[in-house]
Amino acid sequence: MEGGRLCRGIAVTVMRIVFMGTPEYAVPVLEKLGAAPGADVVAVYTPPDRPRGRGRGIEFSPVKVAASKLGLPVVQPNSFRSGEAMSGLAEYRPDVIVVAAYGKLLPTGVLDLPGHGCLNIHPSLLPKYRGPSPVVSAILDGVSATGVSLMLLDEGMDTGPVIARREHALDGSETAGDLTRRLFEVGADLLVETLDPWAGGRIQAIQQDEARATVTRKLERNDGRADWELTALELERRRRAFTPWPGLFTQWQDKSLRLVDVCAGENVADFQPGKHPAPGEVVALSRADAPAGIGTADGILGVRTLQLEGRRAVACSEFIKGYPDFIGSRL
Repeated sequence: MEGGRLCRGIAVTVMRIVFMGTPEYAVPVLEKLGAAPGADVVAVYTPPDRPRGRGRGIEFSPVKVAASKLGLPVVQPNSFRSGEAMSGLAEYRPDVIVVAAYGKLLPTGVLDLPGHGCLNIHPSLLPKYRGPSPVVSAILDGVSATGVSLMLLDEGMDTGPVIARREHALDGSETAGDLTRRLFEVGADLLVETLDPWAGGRIQAIQQDEARATVTRKLERNDGRADWELTALELERRRRAFTPWPGLFTQWQDKSLRLVDVCAGENVADFQPGKHPAPGEVVALSRADAPAGIGTADGILGVRTLQLEGRRAVACSEFIKGYPDFIGSRL
């Protein structure tokens, strides 16, 4: 750890920081960390470049692009199993390693290297929603609030002690993509506020309550397949939870049909009073924004935007003009 720096009359400890991250939503964490008083980002670790698409062009991670713009050294090891990778990391003499969606497990040698540990931003209120899909799981469960945890990494899957947490209220309209971005923005602020008091010993990490722990699993494409025996509300949550991937989709005329935007609730149940379409049956609705609905186990799922396999996404009204036989079909 280096000496102090004055910031608005307050002495701030200068820390050598190695940042590890990969996707777009980790970029605000790096940017805010780089601008924080007392934070000296000495290196940025991100996975190796990879071929992209049929042309096999090289794709850089968003974190690498951001680090390059900030003029920060970028390191891209395949893993930390080699002595060369470990010695290279040790040469940066990090006081702390900050991890934000890096996508690689860190071995004990890395966890033990920095004096103030490896700090990870996890988008849930731990110990709830450990694992790879905390944001998706929160939306699927219909919770009214989730949040961000700043935790000290150990060898387990999100099992380390929590240094700080911040709650974030949900309004029921969030997609997983939007909510993930927002939670990492909240996490970036929490990290910047917490670093100096953590290094100064003014914050104590608290062990997680294992009795309250829940664990999420990695998503698969088939998770997005619509099950019409679910309720309209559950399917609407799935559409938001699985956006941007894998989406909510079904089959129509032997092609995949993605339900890009849907709605659920009493405001779409205007098909025929006293009647209810069978699960998977497509019916006409009187709503301008959702002119078609699909029967479910409970309620009608209104359809606003669709995308047929190989075509662009279009408003439901436009889709019906091109495919009038969509109404009355069974998905």
